[in-house]
Amino acid sequence: MNALDVYAGLTEGRARFVRVDELCRMAVQAGHLPDAAPDAGRPLKEKKQLELAQGAFLAEILADPDCGTHLCHSMLLPRKESLELLKSFENSGSAEFSGASLRREGKAAVLTMSNPDFLNAEDETTLAGMETAVDLALLDPATEVCVLRGGTVTHRKHAGRRLFGAGINLTHLYQGKIRYLWYLIRDLGFVNKFFRGLALPDFSPEVNSVEKLWIAAVDGFAIGGHCQILLTMDYTIAAQDAYLTLPARKEGIVPGAADLRLPRFVGDRIARQAVMAERRIDCDSPEGRLICDAIAPSAKMDSAVAKTVEQLTGSGVVSAASNRRAFRAGQEPLDMFRRYMAVYAREQAHCHFSPALIANLEKNWKVK
Repeated sequence: MNALDVYAGLTEGRARFVRVDELCRMAVQAGHLPDAAPDAGRPLKEKKQLELAQGAFLAEILADPDCGTHLCHSMLLPRKESLELLKSFENSGSAEFSGASLRREGKAAVLTMSNPDFLNAEDETTLAGMETAVDLALLDPATEVCVLRGGTVTHRKHAGRRLFGAGINLTHLYQGKIRYLWYLIRDLGFVNKFFRGLALPDFSPEVNSVEKLWIAAVDGFAIGGHCQILLTMDYTIAAQDAYLTLPARKEGIVPGAADLRLPRFVGDRIARQAVMAERRIDCDSPEGRLICDAIAPSAKMDSAVAKTVEQLTGSGVVSAASNRRAFRAGQEPLDMFRRYMAVYAREQAHCHFSPALIANLEKNWKVK
């Protein structure tokens, strides 16, 4: 199978935008990929690794400058469901999804991540809702800036606390409830939309996009995937007692685009220590302040967020999109991201089905 020929056929010569999950579904129907459906109900350790073919397929597409850029563009477009819900959100200023809620508060759209039984961890139940909420926040004409927070959790260890998030849901991962494509949909989708905004069909994402400033407010901790998200934010406020970790090596997976982005913040050595050696970064530390722009007492986080929103919107946000594009041009142009994601697609597939991942989960996280 030549993945590039398959991609050209399924997208009508790159004239049609097709999302990653739909692309793989179409490839299965056309006989180019094995059907991974029989694996869906199995625990991770019992899966037949049928999704490995998806990793090789997507890695080859992303490695090609033309096809890979087209696929990245496809994933930066608003979801169909988001466009259908936009008018309702414009009128009500609120929306509820599985895994997220969105509220317009003055000039800001406040997106609250919510998976309370699992410390706001990310999984299949949160993925679509998060991306739709991001789309709506960016599309809403009455919103000038966006705020990202974690909701209050019910998990017995932290019941009643607001937490930013605990990364991937390791229980669901072990139980086989998170498919391989989840990683690609997440990092090519809403996480990249935080960083690049929404693409338009007729323009390169590098040239024109729908963008707003994103403010993150970190309560408690940002672990794993939630720490990765901070690397896409424009301004981060953290509670004085908050901390960050990237325990991907301990989990046995690649930490999204953190290997690409974290060195820009803290340098190569600290980035490697965080990813490879589980280094904890306290937000109120010299290293933490390279990621976090402001530190506030836990009890005053609400007022710190409100003050930052007012500060960033007080004189208008006309140049925000232009400055974001200019920063990206020097730091992470789309072609650099595409090449990284080609490696990520291949390596994460092997990590996802590695016996070492199962062993790490059973040893370190007691998921049984």
